[in-house]
Amino acid sequence: MQQAKIVAEIGCNHKGDMEIASEMIKTLAIFCKVDAVKFQKRNPKELLTEKEYNAPHPNPIHSYGSTYGAHRESLEFNLEEHKQLKKWCEENGLIYSASVWDLTSARDICSLAPSFIKIPSACNLNFQLLTYICDNYPGTIHLSFGMTTQEEEENIISFFQKKKRNNDVIVYCCTSGYPVAFQDVCLLEISRVKEKFSSIVKEIGFSGHHLGISVDIAAFILGVSWIERHFTLDRTWKGTDHAASLEPDGMRKLARDVRNVAKAVNYKKTEILEVEKIQRHKLKRNQMKWIKS
Repeated sequence: MQQAKIVAEIGCNHKGDMEIASEMIKTLAIFCKVDAVKFQKRNPKELLTEKEYNAPHPNPIHSYGSTYGAHRESLEFNLEEHKQLKKWCEENGLIYSASVWDLTSARDICSLAPSFIKIPSACNLNFQLLTYICDNYPGTIHLSFGMTTQEEEENIISFFQKKKRNNDVIVYCCTSGYPVAFQDVCLLEISRVKEKFSSIVKEIGFSGHHLGISVDIAAFILGVSWIERHFTLDRTWKGTDHAASLEPDGMRKLARDVRNVAKAVNYKKTEILEVEKIQRHKLKRNQMKWIKS
C-alpha cells in the first residue's frame, strides 16, 4: 500500500515565538519524523471588520492580546519570518507549507514557492482567493472540506475544473471542531468523497481534530494519501488549538504506525513466506508426516 504523507499543522501553536517554532521544526524532523510542516498566514485587518478587530477575545483565557485583533496580530509571523521557517524546514529535510486566509497572505506565501499551499475549510468558498492561487501559484493546492455542504463541494471542484487546475488539487475530508468527538469524525465521508472526486482531483487526504491516533490509521486504510494533524509541544499551553493537537510522542507514533500499516497491507508473495518456513518445519512436522503417508 502506498505510504501516506504526514503533515504536522503547527498553525499558531508556536505562540508567535520564532524560537518555539524552530524547536517544533527540529522535533518534528528528528523525533517525530513527519514529512511536512504547515503554518498559517493571516492578515487580521483584512480578515476582520473594525468591530471584530477591536472586540475582546471570545475566550479571554486563550487570548494573546487586549482585543481579538491584537491577539491575532501577536500570533502572526511576517514574510521574512516565513522565509526563515521555510529555510529551517528545508535544512531539516521537511516540506514547508502554510494555510492562507486572505489575498495578502496568499501573495506572500506564493512568493516563497512552497511545495504546496493549503486552503483552510474556513476559506474554501472564497473564490477570489482561489482564483488568485490558481492564476499565480503553479504548485499543488491542498483544500479542506470542513463546514462544507455537498453542493458547495461540487461548486469548489467545478471551479478548479474550469480553471484547469483540478489535477493539482488534494481534497481533505475534515470535521471542523477543536477537538472533535469520535462520533463526529465521520470516517466514511472519505469513501464518499473518494467515489465522487478521486477521478477528478489529484488525491484525497484527511485532516483530523480528534483525540489520539487510532482514527488516522483507519483513515489511511480507507485510502487517504495525506494525513494532517495539529501539533504542539504542550497541550496545556494557552490557545484554542492545543487541546486538539498531538504532542511529540503522539505525532511520532502516528508517523510510525501509518508507515508500519502501509507495509502490512499486502498479500503474501508466496503461499509460505520465508519467515514461516522454519516454524512450519518445527511446528507442523507431525502433520507433514501424516500428509506424506
